[in-house]
Amino acid sequence: MSYLLDTDTCSAFLKGDRRVFNRFIQHSGGLHISILTLAELYSWIYVADDPTRSRREEGLQTMLSDVLVIPVDHDVARTFGETRAVLQRRGTTVATVDLLIASTALVHDFTVATHNVRHFQLVPDLRMEDWIA
Repeated sequence: MSYLLDTDTCSAFLKGDRRVFNRFIQHSGGLHISILTLAELYSWIYVADDPTRSRREEGLQTMLSDVLVIPVDHDVARTFGETRAVLQRRGTTVATVDLLIASTALVHDFTVATHNVRHFQLVPDLRMEDWIA
């Protein structure tokens, strides 16, 4: 099984959470992140104070050697539009970045690894696992 890691799962890994670290080892070769997750991680790094920033940057570079970064492409954009329309007809909204991450997982047949299950549970047909619970 291949996984698309949400930002919270990646940040738990970067903070040294052993549960997430063990999952990284267990699923080595099948781990991916969205380019949007990478952008959120860079934001998290640059918000940090200087001593923490360099440690976080080093950790991110190490993590990036174990994951494949997936772009938002035409298929992801189409799936995003279709899924958002379904959700809107139901009167439900999902944050744009979360829905783009979910759409990436749907297009590539990934399971989303996230602790923010409630953000993603509204997306039809999306598989999720919480590696932090």
